[in-house]
Amino acid sequence: MTFISRHTRLVAVCCALLGVTAVQAQDYPSKPIRIIAPVPIGTGPDANTREIALELSKVLGQAVVVENRPGASSMIGMEAAAKAAPDGYTLVMGLTSSMSVVPHLYSKVPYNAERDFVPISLAGLLNTALIANPSVTQNSARELMAQLKAQPESMTAATSGIGSYSHLAGEWFGAGSNTKIKFVPYNTSSPYTDLVGGQVQLMFDALPVALGNVRAGKLKVLALTGKTRHPNFPDVPTFAEAGLPDYTPTAWIGLFAPAGTPAAIVDKLSAAMQKATTQNQVLADKWRSYGGELKSMTPVEFSAFLKSDSAKWGQAIRHANIKLD
Repeated sequence: MTFISRHTRLVAVCCALLGVTAVQAQDYPSKPIRIIAPVPIGTGPDANTREIALELSKVLGQAVVVENRPGASSMIGMEAAAKAAPDGYTLVMGLTSSMSVVPHLYSKVPYNAERDFVPISLAGLLNTALIANPSVTQNSARELMAQLKAQPESMTAATSGIGSYSHLAGEWFGAGSNTKIKFVPYNTSSPYTDLVGGQVQLMFDALPVALGNVRAGKLKVLALTGKTRHPNFPDVPTFAEAGLPDYTPTAWIGLFAPAGTPAAIVDKLSAAMQKATTQNQVLADKWRSYGGELKSMTPVEFSAFLKSDSAKWGQAIRHANIKLD
């Protein structure tokens, strides 16, 4: 009788807790939601986060505010999010760098990208472009690879610093194509000034910053990532066409919650992200103009995407033997 009574009470407590969680999810959100952006105000990812936050607020009927917590290669903001209450009212916009790159670059990271967060949904991704000064005679990645194999390190590529997205994307290209490029790091100034001026010849990057100069004819695009040619850049071949189907770096942003956030709330947020990424045609066209797309995923799909993406960046980083501490 004693065992049955205890078992009955335990079942009752579990049912009560499940009931509370269901009610919380049903009432959620009942107050403003905070999204931590682990980047400085005014950067591209900050602007992207604010765009998504605005669309989310329309879907959820509550204010969604962005709080910038930059520093330490995004680790400050990510650590703050990992320690936040798992109630759905503090989220974080993770990036390629914070979730797939930083954990492989540093031996001491104050958060665990896999254990400390629950994936909610991808928000959008930007394809990586091989950008060149017009003086470069090669007009495709295939032609560039032929040049680099004939004359290793005969071309220079600007980067935003050692371990930056542009540097690692370039190292990934070199490893995949068995070629060598001379990388020129720019730590305090934009590399695009020298790229346009011809002091450096190449850069691997997403297109938002370069697009104006590309349209003005001051830069050109030799290749883009993607399984097929991007509809906004039909004349630009893919890296796959150059024989590099496994060269797939993308700059993405996606929404996460602290570990322990109720699944019902995560599912509600994921459904809201699906609407937020499809309801604004002007915003969708803006992303496409940069060679990317707004794109949502279910939590399960996003989790699989993250594992694959992190493994690929980790392999590229190990091949280049880069550690920043």
